[in-house]
Amino acid sequence: MKMNIEFIEALAQIEKEKGISKEILLDALEASLISAYKKNYGSSQNVSVNIDRDTGEVKVFSKKLVTDEVKDSLLEIDITDAYSFNPTAKIDDVISIEVTPKKFGRIAAQTAKQVVMQRIREAERNLIFEEFSGRETDIVTGVIQRFDKKNVIIDLGKTEVVLPVSEQIPSEQYNQGSRIKVYILEVKKTTKGPQITVSRSHPGLVKRLFELEVPEIYEGFVEIKGIAREAGSRTKIAVHTKNENVDPVGACVGPKGSRVQSIVDELHGEKIDIIKWDKGVSEFISNALSPAKVLNVAVEENTKIARVMVLENQLSLAIGKEGQNARLAARLTGWKIDIKSQDGVDKKDNPRGDESEK
Repeated sequence: MKMNIEFIEALAQIEKEKGISKEILLDALEASLISAYKKNYGSSQNVSVNIDRDTGEVKVFSKKLVTDEVKDSLLEIDITDAYSFNPTAKIDDVISIEVTPKKFGRIAAQTAKQVVMQRIREAERNLIFEEFSGRETDIVTGVIQRFDKKNVIIDLGKTEVVLPVSEQIPSEQYNQGSRIKVYILEVKKTTKGPQITVSRSHPGLVKRLFELEVPEIYEGFVEIKGIAREAGSRTKIAVHTKNENVDPVGACVGPKGSRVQSIVDELHGEKIDIIKWDKGVSEFISNALSPAKVLNVAVEENTKIARVMVLENQLSLAIGKEGQNARLAARLTGWKIDIKSQDGVDKKDNPRGDESEK
C-alpha cells in the first residue's frame, strides 16, 4: 500500500521550513500506525509498520516467534510454516509476515495528517518556549487581543501572553486592539505550550523603559541603582555615573524633558522622580525626598532610622500625599525615615518598604 509520494515530499518541505526532522516525523507516524492497526484489526498481534523513505510505501508486518508447538497463533508460527516465509528460519527466531490490509491506506492517510499536525504544533511551541525562556525581565510590545475574566490576553504575533489582574495597574484602561508594552515576568512550559506571564506594575518595566529611552543607561555610562514604585501613581528612580562628564539625572530627563516624558506617556501619567544616588547615606536620603528640600539628615546605623529636618513650608512636600513621598524614599534607600519640621512638629513616614523589585 502506497501513501501519496507528494506526502513524502511534503515532509521534506516541513523539515526545511519548520526545522522538524523528516525522519522523526516518519518514526512517529510508524508508531501511530501500529496503534491504528491494532485498534482496527486486533490488538493481540505483535506488529511493526515500515514506511519506505523514498516511495512512501507502507507495509504492516506481523512478528511471530518460530516454535515447534504453537500455543498462540497470533504470536507464534510453526517451524514448518515459517519455512515458506524464510527458508533459513530456526526455532526461537522472530520472523516478519506482511499483513497489510487492503483498506489500510485511508487509515494511514488520516493518521499521517494527525501526527504531522501534532508534531508541527509541538515544534512550534518548543520554538516559542526557547525564544522566550531566556527573556524574563525583557520588554515586549503586543496588541490587546481579548479578556479572560479579569486577565488581559496580549497578542505578540507568534504567541499570546497573559497580563494577570495582579500585575495590572489599577488606574489603567485596557482596550481591545490597543498596542501595549509589557514586562516579561515568567515563562513556563505547560502541556498546552509555553505560558508567558507579563506585568505592567513591576518596577522592572520602568527600568527597561529607561534603558530604551536613555542611551547613556543602555551603553552603561549611567547606572540605575534602585527603583521604588507605586504603579500608576509614582516612581522614584536612583541613578549614578562614574563619568564626571555625564549628568545622570539630566541624561534621564533628556532635552526639554523629552526622554522622561516618553516614559510618563507610556505609563499614562505616572509621576517619575529621578534622583541622584550617593554613597553617603545622608545625601542619598536627602536626594530621595525630592522634590522637597532637606535641611539636615541624622542617621542611626544600629536602628536604620534617618531623622530628617525640613523647613515648615517643605513638610507636606517631603511627606507627600498620604505619606507617599516619604514611603517611596524609604523603600528606595532602605531606611526608615522620620521627618521633622524646623519648628519641632514631628512627622513619620510609613514603615519602610523594600527596595527590591516585586
